[in-house]
Amino acid sequence: MNQEYIKPDEWSVVEEGFDKENVKSSESLFSIGNGAMGQRANFEEQYSGKTFQGSYIAGVYYPDKTRVGWWKNGYPEYFAKVLNAPNWIGINIFINDVTLDLNTCRKVDNFRRELNMKEGWYQRSFVATLPNEIQVSVNITRFLSLNFDEVGAIQYTLEVLNSDAKIKMIPYLDSGITNEDSNWEDKFWNTTKVTSERNRAFIEAHTMKTNLATCTFMEASATSSGIQIEGKIGEAKEAYVELEFEHDLKKGENITLYKFGGYTVSRNHDPSDLINAANTVMDEVTNLGFNTLLQKQKESWADIWKMSDIVIEGDIKAQQGIRFNIFQLNQTYLGKDSRLNIGPKGFTGEKYGGSTYWDTEAYCIPFYMATKNQQVARNLLEYRYNHLEKAIENAEKLGFKNGAALYPMVTMNGEECHNEWEITFEEIHRNGAIAFAIFNYYRYTGDYSYIIEMGLEVLVGIARFWYQRTNFSTKAQQYVILGVTGPNEYENNVSNNWYTNYIAKWCLDYTLDQIEKVKEDYPEDYKRIIDKTKLYDVELGEWSKIASNMYFPYSEKHQVFLQQDGFLDKELIKVNDLPKSERPINQKWSWDRILRSPYIKQADVLQGLYFFEDHFSIEELKNNFDFYEPYTVHESSLSPCVHSIQAAKLNRMEEAYAFYLRTSRLDLDDYNTEVEEGLHITSMAGTWMSVVEGFGGMRIIDDTLSFEPRIPKQWEAYSFKINFRNTIIKVKVSDKSNDFLLEGEEEITILVNGEKVLLQPTN
Repeated sequence: MNQEYIKPDEWSVVEEGFDKENVKSSESLFSIGNGAMGQRANFEEQYSGKTFQGSYIAGVYYPDKTRVGWWKNGYPEYFAKVLNAPNWIGINIFINDVTLDLNTCRKVDNFRRELNMKEGWYQRSFVATLPNEIQVSVNITRFLSLNFDEVGAIQYTLEVLNSDAKIKMIPYLDSGITNEDSNWEDKFWNTTKVTSERNRAFIEAHTMKTNLATCTFMEASATSSGIQIEGKIGEAKEAYVELEFEHDLKKGENITLYKFGGYTVSRNHDPSDLINAANTVMDEVTNLGFNTLLQKQKESWADIWKMSDIVIEGDIKAQQGIRFNIFQLNQTYLGKDSRLNIGPKGFTGEKYGGSTYWDTEAYCIPFYMATKNQQVARNLLEYRYNHLEKAIENAEKLGFKNGAALYPMVTMNGEECHNEWEITFEEIHRNGAIAFAIFNYYRYTGDYSYIIEMGLEVLVGIARFWYQRTNFSTKAQQYVILGVTGPNEYENNVSNNWYTNYIAKWCLDYTLDQIEKVKEDYPEDYKRIIDKTKLYDVELGEWSKIASNMYFPYSEKHQVFLQQDGFLDKELIKVNDLPKSERPINQKWSWDRILRSPYIKQADVLQGLYFFEDHFSIEELKNNFDFYEPYTVHESSLSPCVHSIQAAKLNRMEEAYAFYLRTSRLDLDDYNTEVEEGLHITSMAGTWMSVVEGFGGMRIIDDTLSFEPRIPKQWEAYSFKINFRNTIIKVKVSDKSNDFLLEGEEEITILVNGEKVLLQPTN
């Protein structure tokens, strides 16, 4: 582990003591968001040390032109950059005209910051001795409102400890920002208007190319000893505007600045009305005031935790880890807007680009299905339906025809915008994850309406893709899939990746089943869909032929499904036999060496066994786990959770616990030494799955909710709630008992360790 400075705490992330080496990591770990916007935990005051400034607005991006050495037909035209948005949090502080900057202070004492996950606020405090020897105590509280999701609030209090001093506080807006991540050093933002009036200021700017219009706004006020301090309009430049508050403080006196700020955007308002919209929302929040708005924030988070909390007794680091993951997931996506999705870095960094990966369908949907109402998960599926035409266009660019759909590896608006050929062209298993999510949604919610209204069209497009992507091998006399990258991205351009072949066959079979079901049960919808997709029986026959004769590589010697045809040609040296100095291999080895190695970045065969566990025997699950886990380096954030779930299924509780701890504290403990780039948001849903599906053993068996609870020896008990088909069930597991409590008005039968249990209303 790279870092261990985060203090264990059940409900908070806490850092004590100022260390410049931790600043960028902490900016990620203490990030805040409200589903509509978010920001890294940058200092409000100036900081001249190493920092990664980052504020982000959901759905706002820039199509940065693809940069490659050798252009290949089918390459996406651009890579969608998650945009660093105009900065509204800044407050420059001058004390007797000396800048408050923790990088240049003579001394920083009592530094502490806390991300309170229970109540949804971030706080920082310190005592600083400036170069002019004046000592100040500072306390800042900041949050992004869940109730008014265009607004954030800052309370900045400064006290002089050892001298009288002239204090100048300058809250500002700045749209002259750049992305750390840029292909051509393009200008991403065009600032069109900078205005200020009394205690408010506005910057209107739009993104280049996509022309997404934004208004960054602020309102500021200051008080000292209960007296309002008059502010004035300060400097205004092309992409910058400030307000200014100046006050003389006696030794021991303090001053508090209140700053409300945020964004109105053309996704939600008429572009010509953004300043009016900003004024309207500022009127609302300033009438409430900072303290009332904070109280509403606490109440909103209490409502979220009521349903989504997982309580772990007896293991504080495990408890902190799971709550951190659940908190960040809710900060990133709340399900209010079907135009939005869950980016792998959320609002915490720029890496990866785009807002949507297959992570959403494979990892996030189960979390949102069980902890929200089913409409939230349905919105995520609706997002894919709305992008179906773009998925068909993506496939056409690669030579596919007849409505075949290839969903993008990375996207903002449905277009593929990932430009590493071995992933863009080859990691086609993503199509299968989207089909699986449709199946999983219906299996869990019982809501078939999505398939009738939208999902079957998606499935048809995906099935057409698999039909055209297979080849008939005269040698094997079976259908094969060549030139792919599986979930394990440390193997590129391989043939017959088992996971890809298996999910392709499953997609074809599942689509055929749903066509038949809709035909029988919903004839009018069937006719509409057939007419729209121009689907004929001869095509269905071809799909069936491929699905029934798909090739799957298998090793009789090892009794395992082979990850791909050539896996056993590799030198099979286990991870434990690698020197620690060579880990992580993605930072120490050449790509050529990685590709020739047996090392697995993330669950590949095991990903398929996780999805389709009920298709295989316990012996098959065990053999494949025992064979592949020793070669897995877990250098993807998506890997440990799948292994934890599989290990729990096999009753390997020590392994399950170790993998759980790794996935839950991946960022808090910086396992992959990269947290300063941002958090791993989508894999955090896998942490939730590790508890609920892993230790809790939750499954759907024959349309019935089932549990096989197990508990790590490190825990005294754990509990969680799930919303299953609009019925809330609380599960509590200890080493002495398994308790199930129904919160609802209708009884429900569940399975516990294979036995039927009738849960009845408690009221």
